[in-house]
Amino acid sequence: MNKLFRLTFLAVASLGFCADAIAQDFFFRDGDRVVMIGDSITEQHLYSNYVEMWTVTRFPNWKITFRNVGIGGDRSVGGNSRFARDVLLHKPTAMTVDFGMNDGSYREFSEQTFKPYMDGLQGMADQAKAANIRTAWVTPQPLDNDEQGKTALTGYNQTLEKFSEGVKTISEKNHGTFVDQFHPYLRVLDSARSKDDKYNRITAGDAVHPGPPGQALMAASILKGLNFPSLVASVSIDAKEKKILAQENCSVEGLESTTNGVKFQKLDKALPFFPEDAASILPWTPILDELNDYKIQITGLAPGNYQVRIDSVAVAELNSQALANGVDISAEVLKTGPIAQQAKKVKEAIENKNRYHHDQIFRGIVLTGVPEWVYAVLPREQLEEKKKELIAQRLQKVSELDEEVAKALSLSPHTFEISKAD
Repeated sequence: MNKLFRLTFLAVASLGFCADAIAQDFFFRDGDRVVMIGDSITEQHLYSNYVEMWTVTRFPNWKITFRNVGIGGDRSVGGNSRFARDVLLHKPTAMTVDFGMNDGSYREFSEQTFKPYMDGLQGMADQAKAANIRTAWVTPQPLDNDEQGKTALTGYNQTLEKFSEGVKTISEKNHGTFVDQFHPYLRVLDSARSKDDKYNRITAGDAVHPGPPGQALMAASILKGLNFPSLVASVSIDAKEKKILAQENCSVEGLESTTNGVKFQKLDKALPFFPEDAASILPWTPILDELNDYKIQITGLAPGNYQVRIDSVAVAELNSQALANGVDISAEVLKTGPIAQQAKKVKEAIENKNRYHHDQIFRGIVLTGVPEWVYAVLPREQLEEKKKELIAQRLQKVSELDEEVAKALSLSPHTFEISKAD
């Protein structure tokens, strides 16, 4: 057995591992009402959905809600002016702020654009402090354009880097949490550029609005900045002695020896997650593995290759040495089998909930303009009151959709069988 691996397991086991321990330094907390504000990149509901999905699958028993109030074309001054309407409506305890892409006006750095940006951020900071909202200040991500060269830090990205420094200043001044997604994202772009003579965009979408691969990279950078815990669950078993050596964030029962290996029931306290449609980013960054630590270690097996089955579904084939050393199988269990199916159901439930909020409330009512002639028929005060009533009714529906997410997160034990491969 790998000595360091075993000592780590035994140390954790001897301390009486608790699932809440992995959340100790994480920005989000049980009971949070989270609002994510930003521009069109936020309104795409990609990185925001991914942040939500990773959070709730890691902490499926938490009572936590997420609301997205991104508006295409917006800037920090816009976020500041609409803060009461769009943010305070949800009575948040925590929020993320992600502006900057539009604020620099897509040109060289200038105090004429930087000062309004900083004023808008500070205005939101003042309002957040007054409402006792814990705030994470997120830098913009760099452009991923088709310009050739070994670095993406050219042109407008130089402006965005300076705007990112402004985000850090605001965060420090207001005792917030600073999240730098600019530089981690840039490093991935530069790594890809260094591999080929001709660079082709790796983040999909367009230069400003990444597709799922780029937005998964955004979400990963943000979560790392928020101290997201990577542990999903880990188990260590001695097959020869038929002993459970350690278990982290899971419980194991019914361990038995079989003719060709071992079998046991395992109830995890979390799920791994990664969006399938973002897989093309993985050759350039190991964010799936970095954010999902789902280990299995089986010692005392006879030499050879072994198949890992979960509820009779083959998910991986590993040799006895890899199993003895301990191996992360998060990528494998997210491809097929019951864990992959549940992660997909959670994703669908979250997408349904956020789509309803965006289409039926945020764009459907809040941002819908009213022609002036209507006010000649119905007094402005009366119409505004009707809008508030309708928003309240539809927010109740969102709460019901939150419950659907919670149902999709309900965890059940799975039968694991590790047996000699034919």
